Amino acid sequence: MRRNLGVATLAAIPLAVIGVFFLYPVGGMVARGFWPDGSLDVHGVLEVLGRSRVHRVLWFTVWTAGTATLLAVGAGLPVAFVLHRLRFGGSAAVRTLMVLPFVLPTVVVGVAFGQLLRPTGPLGGLGLEGTPAAIIAGLVFFNIGVVVRTVGAFWEGIDRRTEEAAATLGASPFRVFRTVTLPALVPAVVSSASVVFLFCATSFGVVLTLGGLRYSNIETEIYLLTTQELDLQAAAALSILQLVMITVLLVLSHRTRRTPAIAQAVRRARRPGFRDTGLLLWTAVVTAFLLVPLVTLALASLRDGGRWSLSNYRALQTTGTDNALLVTATSGLLRSLEIAIQAASFALVLGSVVAWLVSRRPAAGWRRRLSAGFDGVFMLPLGVSAVTLGFGFLITLDHPPVDLRTSSLLIPIAQAMVALPLVVRTVAPVLSAVDPRLREAAASLGAGPVRVLLAVDLPHAWRGLLAATGFAFAVSLGEFGATSFLARDDSPTLPVVIFQLLSHPGPANFGMAMAASVVLAAATGTVMLLVDRLRVGSVGAF
Repeated sequence: MRRNLGVATLAAIPLAVIGVFFLYPVGGMVARGFWPDGSLDVHGVLEVLGRSRVHRVLWFTVWTAGTATLLAVGAGLPVAFVLHRLRFGGSAAVRTLMVLPFVLPTVVVGVAFGQLLRPTGPLGGLGLEGTPAAIIAGLVFFNIGVVVRTVGAFWEGIDRRTEEAAATLGASPFRVFRTVTLPALVPAVVSSASVVFLFCATSFGVVLTLGGLRYSNIETEIYLLTTQELDLQAAAALSILQLVMITVLLVLSHRTRRTPAIAQAVRRARRPGFRDTGLLLWTAVVTAFLLVPLVTLALASLRDGGRWSLSNYRALQTTGTDNALLVTATSGLLRSLEIAIQAASFALVLGSVVAWLVSRRPAAGWRRRLSAGFDGVFMLPLGVSAVTLGFGFLITLDHPPVDLRTSSLLIPIAQAMVALPLVVRTVAPVLSAVDPRLREAAASLGAGPVRVLLAVDLPHAWRGLLAATGFAFAVSLGEFGATSFLARDDSPTLPVVIFQLLSHPGPANFGMAMAASVVLAAATGTVMLLVDRLRVGSVGAF
């Protein structure tokens, strides 16, 4: 009974935090939609949802996200096979490259594709600048790593003896894939497609930088309604619609997610053969698709007036042409690093507590269901876009009982909420893999709960904790959706600085935006390279 009381007390802490800094802001956003003047106004919400512009925005969101999802899944499946079932030199580097776009700041992805497709860019002759095709290409670039990581992990765990038996009975390679491999991959494909569609439908930085004001999805429309038209009820109504849509996707993803328990002996990779030539070539094409925008961005940052120069990087210590910024871009970078450290620390502490609690694996039915429900509560931030969360912070945490208008912790807390599901999904599987008998043996020898945690759990989980810290830091460093609502002009983060520079005309400001984007991409890329060396996956955990 004492142990159960201690567990309940420990669980109450993260529940209180998620209640105050997630459920309360989201609830306030919902209330703003249905009770704009203190009285229930369902008609107002229905009027917003009946607008022709809202219908266009919803349709644009659905068809662009659906198209990008199909392309990402189709392009990622062959790459998943090559990187997880074949063994060749450089495969580890290609794996890292596939994950890198997923953690890049969305505003950097938008800037990279914008530079690639602008009239003076390498692909400017295609005339795709400012078109839905450019937006879809950016979404595929951003999410293809999710497919490769998720499906690849499943593919790696499929028992090859089943495939070999089918081949021995005379089945062709295509028939083996169609009758044996593909059915086993269906849960992974559906799960990854659901998550990719979710990320595409809630994309903010990519759509805003590539589509501008001409094309809007639900995410950017909420931003425009809030910051330009001051129509908070309409923004809240769209947030509610988005919340319902994303929740359905999360439920679908959760129901199809499972991890095959296959012995290590059947997971050995083989050397590529002649029949794998086409798949290897396709992997090379996808790799080039991921590299070209980044290389183009880096080259653009080194050009000034038609010559090679580092002047754009030196200009980061200024406020740009015509004082486009109130502070220097370097100050924005330092502010981003400071916030990322705070947000990652907060998310790690909170997420580790949650992960420890959900990894206990209770035997009783009701306790297991309670644990699953507790776990699901902390996956809710994944089901609410960062823009909606920032909007909720903006309208609820500005008056008692929680007034954080002038607090420097407002942005770190919001970013920690965004990174929290990633931390839980990284640490929980590692702790769940610890043999409970080790804890029981330590306890039987007189070790208390803290001693068991330090002597048994921590040695197994330290890699997962470091990986979770790196993921949370990278996500926070490039977070743009919630931060765009909450950051002040005199203390912006680097993603906000980049967007401000792009919003002000002039070649000097544009060059500074290119240089700042490269710096931000290099920072997040370095963190992810270090995380990847820990060999702890999390993207596919969703």
